[in-house]
Amino acid sequence: MAALSILPIVDRDLPFVREMLYEAAFWRGTTDAPDIAGALSQPGLAVYVEDWGRPGDAGLIARVRGARAGAVWVRRFRDDHHGYGYIDERTPELSIAVATDHRGRGIGRCLVTAMLVELGLRAVEQVSLSVETDNPARALYEGLGFVSRQAAEGAVTMVRTPP
Repeated sequence: MAALSILPIVDRDLPFVREMLYEAAFWRGTTDAPDIAGALSQPGLAVYVEDWGRPGDAGLIARVRGARAGAVWVRRFRDDHHGYGYIDERTPELSIAVATDHRGRGIGRCLVTAMLVELGLRAVEQVSLSVETDNPARALYEGLGFVSRQAAEGAVTMVRTPP
């Protein structure tokens, strides 16, 4: 892979992170998907990026030849306000997406692996994520050691202990 770099998310990356959240949510590319502003105004998605920079927020951007190619980020949630892969208040939830024109090149694997190392350095006990059962990314997560914890409405919550 040519000139891949993985760097921490900074404020100027946040519009791209929002784009990646949209890509993660609408990975099928359906024609009836709302526009990005409409999608990210939905509470179920907004929780993943609103008020970014809270304690426990961490994220990485993949760049290929300097251009943003993907993002991975984690957040901790509360029992009364959380995402789809919520386990508990101690467990951060991981979100990831790779830009369409960069998929299939191992960037997602590099991003998740780098985030797992970061979480291990922070002594995080486990990390969760939610993935739709028919999303091809599920195989990536399983290959990286995530295990299914619970399933509901066509999605599965997966958990992994960082190294």
